[in-house]
Amino acid sequence: MEQTLVIALVGILGIGAQWVAWRTGWPAIVLMLAAGFLAGPVLGVFDPEHAFGELLEPMVAVGVALILFEGGLSLDFRELRHTGSSVIRLATVGVILGWLFGSLAGIYIAGLEPEVAILFGGILVVTGPTVVIPLLRQSSIKSRPASILKWEAIVNDPTGALCAVIAYEYFRKVAEQPGATVFEVVPPLIIAAVVAGLIGYVAALAVAWSFPRGAVPEYLKVPVLLTAVIAVFVVSNLIEHEAGLVAVTVMGITLANKNVSSIRSIHPFKENVAVLLVSGIFILLSASLDLEDVRYINWQIGLFLLALLFLVRPATILISLLGSSIPWNERLLLAWIAPRGIVLVAISGLFALRLSDLGFGDGNLLIGLSFAVVVVTIVAHGFTINTVARWLNVKGVERPGILIVGSTPWTAALAEQVRDLGAPVMIVDSSWQRLALARRKGLPFYHGEILNEATEHNLDLMPYQNLVAATDNEAYNALVCNEFAHEIGRDSVFQLGEAGDEGDRRALPSSIRGRALFESGFGVEDVNERQREGWVLRKTKLSEEFDFEDMQEQLPDAANMLLLVRKNNNIRFFTHVARPEPRAGDIIISFSPPHKRSPQEEATRRAEKRNNKPQTT
Repeated sequence: MEQTLVIALVGILGIGAQWVAWRTGWPAIVLMLAAGFLAGPVLGVFDPEHAFGELLEPMVAVGVALILFEGGLSLDFRELRHTGSSVIRLATVGVILGWLFGSLAGIYIAGLEPEVAILFGGILVVTGPTVVIPLLRQSSIKSRPASILKWEAIVNDPTGALCAVIAYEYFRKVAEQPGATVFEVVPPLIIAAVVAGLIGYVAALAVAWSFPRGAVPEYLKVPVLLTAVIAVFVVSNLIEHEAGLVAVTVMGITLANKNVSSIRSIHPFKENVAVLLVSGIFILLSASLDLEDVRYINWQIGLFLLALLFLVRPATILISLLGSSIPWNERLLLAWIAPRGIVLVAISGLFALRLSDLGFGDGNLLIGLSFAVVVVTIVAHGFTINTVARWLNVKGVERPGILIVGSTPWTAALAEQVRDLGAPVMIVDSSWQRLALARRKGLPFYHGEILNEATEHNLDLMPYQNLVAATDNEAYNALVCNEFAHEIGRDSVFQLGEAGDEGDRRALPSSIRGRALFESGFGVEDVNERQREGWVLRKTKLSEEFDFEDMQEQLPDAANMLLLVRKNNNIRFFTHVARPEPRAGDIIISFSPPHKRSPQEEATRRAEKRNNKPQTT
């Protein structure tokens, strides 16, 4: 099969699996592994190794490096104010314990040769951002355990690779020079890792210095940054195998904490690149699996997998966090969640060949075993994280929340309705005086500038999947919507006021605005004027006996629908371009005049309905 066709199929399967995961709520990694496994060894649609040959391994290696760099960009040291000591423990004591327990399980439960078990135990230290971050995105656990899992995943990925390198180099040294000690192997590798980290740090400083000073034009910043990451990875790997993973992780973390405005502007692009890379690499690796590798799986391997889930991970976490300030329910969640991903499979495939060359027969087992670990941990943790979090009372909010920018009487009334629905809501305003009404009503509020970068770290935005910008300044509302569209989604940011006709020079382009609330496109002045006239927000629940038409019968003709909440907790807004279809079980919030229809209005409306005349809305 032609390489171009294979590339197209990989893209279709990877992105298709991500889309199905979005629609169903299933873990995306599980679907991608299944798609690649079916397309490769089961149905034989394509064989990545045959299609790409020797290029497959460096392609995967560079992809993993870019993914780790992208993960590093999401790590801000300010997140460590409440979790720093725990992250340090997991990155030091946790690594040592995880390596020890994983090796013992490999020797005494899986029956592996000690050398193979020790090397694989080092690789098992990784959890991986490619699986943890999508898992956190699909679930809704509290911010502290979510932050710990994210930091552990990104920091321990290169650490696990270095553990495997240390084990391999030691066994190779012993094979060449019997009697060689660990102290002859470990210090040079540690020095190589430190040098690689310094290379990544210096590269990050160079980017942080040059980008804001206009040394690189805007249209070249993304290409220059990606090229720099790949160059840092390759140069560091020349110093020592897998040291490049350390370098790119350090580079990403350094840039994330240098407050480089140019880096923030390319976040949407690098996130898109990460999605494409994760999808492609998982499809390629699972399609490369040989059915012969699976035949090594037996009952001992099954017990080993159970030991990883119920003994190795829990013991590692609980011992590492002894005496810490992390509550026990959060520790138990951390002890359960440890899915493995791309790095485990990629490194296992690399060292399987090297161990076989050294004469270890169990080396070939690593490929099938690594896939078994990935599948079992992803399935076990991906399908249970929400249930376990609920049992342990670590679950975040179930219903998507609304972040409201601008404190006015109308937004305060909206916040009250949202709060009564049991959904999280937050009013943000830079004026303490304007927040007085929200404070009097006991509504959640944040005093600060929403566009200030510090707000990201002082205000947990995770519970809010919708944003409503309703200040008195339409241009500011559009700016807020445009800023958060990349993070929340273009279809989930809303503002008051319609974009206007194209011929109106004063109208802001729809491309930088949020979706206009209300089908009528009410503007800020329209809403404020009606609020002063006594208009109110009403909440109505539909049923089989009381449908949307019945609701409209009871409301005044001038009533406007604002939003509805589905039985599955999804929130949908009525806008000037989209109208959700109300169904039984939905809760609708409308904005309407304070009075009901008079008897004469009701009689006229019924007569119009009988005569099939259009109704006034």
